[in-house]
Amino acid sequence: MFGQHRGGPTVLRIVLGSQLRRLREERQITCEEAGTAIRASHSKISRMELGRVRFRRRDVADLLTLYGLAEPDVREAMLSLADRTSAPGWWHSYSDILPNWFEIYIGLEEAASRIRTYEVQFVPGLLQTEDYARAVTLLGHPTSPGHEVERRVGLRMRRQSLLSAPQSPHLWAVVDEAVLRRPLGGGKVMRRQLEHLVEVTELPNVTLQMVPFNRGGHAAAGGPFSILRFAERDLPDVVYLEQLTSALYLDKRDDVDHYHMVMERLCIDAQPASEIRDTLHRILRDF
Repeated sequence: MFGQHRGGPTVLRIVLGSQLRRLREERQITCEEAGTAIRASHSKISRMELGRVRFRRRDVADLLTLYGLAEPDVREAMLSLADRTSAPGWWHSYSDILPNWFEIYIGLEEAASRIRTYEVQFVPGLLQTEDYARAVTLLGHPTSPGHEVERRVGLRMRRQSLLSAPQSPHLWAVVDEAVLRRPLGGGKVMRRQLEHLVEVTELPNVTLQMVPFNRGGHAAAGGPFSILRFAERDLPDVVYLEQLTSALYLDKRDDVDHYHMVMERLCIDAQPASEIRDTLHRILRDF
């Protein structure tokens, strides 16, 4: 039940939180009652069950006692999992430039077995070249010193190793035609980016589609989003919506089902994935 999980402490916290929520609900114990047992508020119990905070071994032990979990082996497995939630992920070394709300996403990205994403302005981060990533970074952080810009670019490049790692996720990206035609960083940078997309679409775990201008309006009028799915049965699908200075993480069934429906509609409206290389070569001729 508690084997090795990809994604570092972020995923471990979510796995442990979901187990604690299941135990609490089975015993019909309220969040208020659970909070009292660990000298905390009901909101902390909610954050623990969502995996949004680190776990203290003592708190988990007290909750397990409250929930009537007496089996020594299972208790120790869950307490060991609590200890592991404090271990830093590889991205901890980028904490000086990494906001907390995005740190959650990197952990989820690392653990995902399937990532579906829709973009309207930029090439998805996992598919960007270094020069293109630098141009995107400068748009968002125009006054940052050069060394900080390079740190941000380095973080994005480090994330891309995920696509060639063992048990790498399947990335299925749908982009608006404007993403491929806007010369971000200049013609030379964009040409290399398009060439890179031709190369990465040869990978068996990368699917790329384009929604052409002539399709008119489409289902994702609200903007870009990503849906992450996990092999771990205790993890629900998560919808990620990035904003300028924060992000939303949706995991309620109705919300996730709605975004799945939108993504399916986008894939139908987009050109077939089998046509993307011809499309990229055609656009390349304009650069």
